[in-house]
Amino acid sequence: MNLNQIYSELLSNIGFSANDIQQNWLELEKAYSGKSRHYHNLTHIAAMIESFETYRDKLNKPNEILFSIFYHDYIYKSSKKDNELKSAEFALSILPENISFDRQLVFDAICATQQHQHNILEDINWLIDFDLKILARDWEDYKIYFEQIRKEYGIYPDFLYKPGRAKALKHFLENEFIFQTEEFRNLYEEKARVNIEKEILLLT
Repeated sequence: MNLNQIYSELLSNIGFSANDIQQNWLELEKAYSGKSRHYHNLTHIAAMIESFETYRDKLNKPNEILFSIFYHDYIYKSSKKDNELKSAEFALSILPENISFDRQLVFDAICATQQHQHNILEDINWLIDFDLKILARDWEDYKIYFEQIRKEYGIYPDFLYKPGRAKALKHFLENEFIFQTEEFRNLYEEKARVNIEKEILLLT
């Protein structure tokens, strides 16, 4: 998957100049390639875009959702609680003034990837599900995922990290559903719950 090409076409469709596209891509690539990005990197973005391509026809505003995918983890510091808000603000800050683009949708969509709660807008539910699809991978892949997350939280010792991670995972299980769209529930809900329960056992 050529992310640069997908990104460039998207920004061109939105109304960015060729110069701005080039500059923004370099900044995006740099942001997602930081040393501490073990999971929240361009591989994660590519996986989400794969889901996006599969379900693009279900989206009312595919350009806004694709733009949100590219920027939803733009700012990511494991010690901070406002990454999504800061990423959303940054995403809006680079949009050209005079384009017809649903800025509010982009802002709300990126912010929604913090809590992963059901949204009245189905486009946002799709984005949330693309973000969480990793939870339903085969166990070996899921294990790689949670080991990468652990590395991102490397500044925290186990006695702090493990209860915190277990609490976040239990939060998923307490919700009626992990996935927000019927499609993803049917395909992945069961598998995700099994993975999460196994990880919680390892943590406790």
